[in-house]
Amino acid sequence: MGEIRIENGVIVYYGSRAGQIRDGCAVIDPMFQVRELTEYLERQKDIRMIRIERGVYERLMNARSMEENQQALKKVRVWQLKPDVDVQMKFVPYDTLMRKFGPPDIENYEKVFEGTADTNDLEDLFEKFNMDWPSGYTGHSLSISDVLELYDEQGSEFYYVDAVGFRQVEFSSQPPSMCPSQAMQL
Repeated sequence: MGEIRIENGVIVYYGSRAGQIRDGCAVIDPMFQVRELTEYLERQKDIRMIRIERGVYERLMNARSMEENQQALKKVRVWQLKPDVDVQMKFVPYDTLMRKFGPPDIENYEKVFEGTADTNDLEDLFEKFNMDWPSGYTGHSLSISDVLELYDEQGSEFYYVDAVGFRQVEFSSQPPSMCPSQAMQL
């Protein structure tokens, strides 16, 4: 057996599971990004593209199929407060926002990113949108008062970036509450 081989769609590099072939694309973990492996993959006629993706090695070592893992990943939107909102709403903990302004209202936010990520983990996403901005990201570093949206065909989940951690929230336009004097009488 060779030092580099492909077994049942898994790229094996000197005995380690370095990546996987998926739809003509070789997806390898960054720790295996070496010329020898890249040249081997480039010589394979069924491989059209090579992509580097963090966490591939761990997923393969945990014996989880990458295909199953990819299907479980949700898409991501990042929402940040618009420049013209009350400055006292910006960069405040959730409890302060609720006390002074009520729940986060989508009308006060703008979408600064929509796309895919290699994880659904909120802490990992926080790190990604702070240090390693993906292509198409137009916002500032992810901060308190921003909202992360994870979504798929079943719906969306929204997470307010709080002083410590995240708070799952409802995130939609809040209908104005009617004062008793505004109520229609029939």
